[in-house]
Amino acid sequence: MCAVDETTLENAAPRRGEGAAARLTSWTLSKPWLAPVAVLGGFALAAAAIVAADPTDDTGPTTCLFKMTTGFDCPGCGGTRAFYYLVTADLPEAARHHAMAVFAAPFLVWMFVTWALPRFAPKVRWRLPRFHLTPGVLTSFLIAWGVFFVARNLPWEPFTYFYV
Repeated sequence: MCAVDETTLENAAPRRGEGAAARLTSWTLSKPWLAPVAVLGGFALAAAAIVAADPTDDTGPTTCLFKMTTGFDCPGCGGTRAFYYLVTADLPEAARHHAMAVFAAPFLVWMFVTWALPRFAPKVRWRLPRFHLTPGVLTSFLIAWGVFFVARNLPWEPFTYFYV
């Protein structure tokens, strides 16, 4: 279901004497495609910055405070490199650097698509099935992420494969 409907657009029209904020709100509500385009633009900018920086070249010591103080990989260690490898379509290397990020990526893409399509085509009556993040799903994901965090720091095979 699209969060912006005709009633919302009519009620959001600025009244005489209202300021620039009301006009901006009315303008953005009348263009529901603007939010997905902004999100895609931010994603494209982040992807371009990561590809330009190439975080895989090992040009110095780690900057991760958790890893510097404990010597262990933190739950997010390897996430930037995994994103780099996902953007450059190297799925095995992405999974080696952060398997949970690679696992979560298709779900995030699906959630974005189901959110963005009604904003790009509000007149279309059919909708894709939505993935709902219930407390149980989030708890399960966080538990799996915690298990991954512990397993990637174990010093024997096959867990050393995930050590970054």
